Amino acid sequence: MKRYISIVILCALLISCSDLVDDLNNDPNNLTESSFGSVLTGAEVGNLLFQSGESARRAAIFAGQYRGIDRQHEGFYTYSVTTSDFDALWNDAFVNGFRNALIAEETALNDEIGPIAQGIALVLQAQVAGSIASLYGDIPFDEAGNVAITDPVFESQTSVYGKIQNTLDTAISLLGQGTGRPSAGSDIYFDGDANAWIEAAYTLKARFYMHTKNYQSALNAAGNGISSMANSMYGPHGTAAENSNLNYQFFAIEVRQSDVVVSDFMASLVDPSTGNPIPSNYRGNAKTDETGRYGFLFTTNSTGIQPNIEDGFAAQDAPAPLVTYEENLLILAEAGLRVNGFGTGLSNLNEYRAFMDTGGYLRNVDPSQVNYEPYVSADFEVGGMENTDGISQENALLREILEERYITLFGQIETFNDTRRTEGEIVVRVPITPNTGNQLPQRFLYPQSEIDRNDNVPNPIPNFFDETPVNQ
Repeated sequence: MKRYISIVILCALLISCSDLVDDLNNDPNNLTESSFGSVLTGAEVGNLLFQSGESARRAAIFAGQYRGIDRQHEGFYTYSVTTSDFDALWNDAFVNGFRNALIAEETALNDEIGPIAQGIALVLQAQVAGSIASLYGDIPFDEAGNVAITDPVFESQTSVYGKIQNTLDTAISLLGQGTGRPSAGSDIYFDGDANAWIEAAYTLKARFYMHTKNYQSALNAAGNGISSMANSMYGPHGTAAENSNLNYQFFAIEVRQSDVVVSDFMASLVDPSTGNPIPSNYRGNAKTDETGRYGFLFTTNSTGIQPNIEDGFAAQDAPAPLVTYEENLLILAEAGLRVNGFGTGLSNLNEYRAFMDTGGYLRNVDPSQVNYEPYVSADFEVGGMENTDGISQENALLREILEERYITLFGQIETFNDTRRTEGEIVVRVPITPNTGNQLPQRFLYPQSEIDRNDNVPNPIPNFFDETPVNQ
């Protein structure tokens, strides 16, 4: 049973405000004052904060899913960003996420917990580092998280992705040894289930191969990836103010509804009602009813369309998707299409649709409001229900898969990765347009805090519209 974690007491869980970090600042080798269990819990909460907190929301704004309408978020929406806007996000990533995962690995080794514990820590390191590299491009890796190194060297984005793949391979090997499980309850994702961690590691490998457009390797890895909803990595939340879903905290507790709404484009894809802001975008058809998914994702209030904080995506106790079965299925669909052609892509997409037809990842959904019948080849032929504009059958299927990814991964960092990864596609891409001007965002900016103190920050410093190497 996954236990709920109090996010309000992060200082204790993340070790970042505790005696442990005080000790680390004085002696980086002194890691034994906290047990591995508490260190692991802190690392996983730190990962949860990074993957589903402000970095994810900011990425979703840049990916066209949210619209900022007031205060800082209005500036983010209009691309009026400065380096200091990313100080806290960089800290979330490298301190709360990556450094705590490094501490978890070192504690597992020092305390001789065993290979499963070490493997979990390595998966966390790879998960965090891969997300950071995807957002910022070149980043510190080998020297990151070491408090004894004040100016960590930045490594190329492509090199970091390669090292992350090696880290995940090592983690999978360790997890496969079957011993050294962490204490019960300390692993808030899988409670030490090595097989679930192995599957998550393979899906992460597939995700990061997608980032680098290595679709054959992505397909191979996803074939060993998360095999069921039960083995998805979700961050747990509860019904108390201190352990609430982070989107709930933003839109309900912090009362920030006036800052951010769901974009018309995002809502229009799944809104079956007469109030759809762009009716022609609705993706429902004779085989697809998005009523249930719209209700899970969104609600309308006096401010506009916003995430469902009552019983859906942003409910108080809604678990946060981190690495999931649904993502793995859609990697199999897209990579299968790109590598093996139309038949494989269609078959894998229909496996995803069969999953969704039973409710899929939608919590509290009314079965009568869900319909995802399998598509057939004719649906993607010119004139078919999924190809009314006369593009090739393969491109029509690719469009459907990319659209499905955009909706399924709503509010996650991966949507920003998809918009940039596919921007150069000639016929089919994630079809967002710039909120202002004629350029789409390409990266998070290096934070002013790092620029001021690290002589190794890339020079010249890339700007907001400079592509990261894997997207050039």
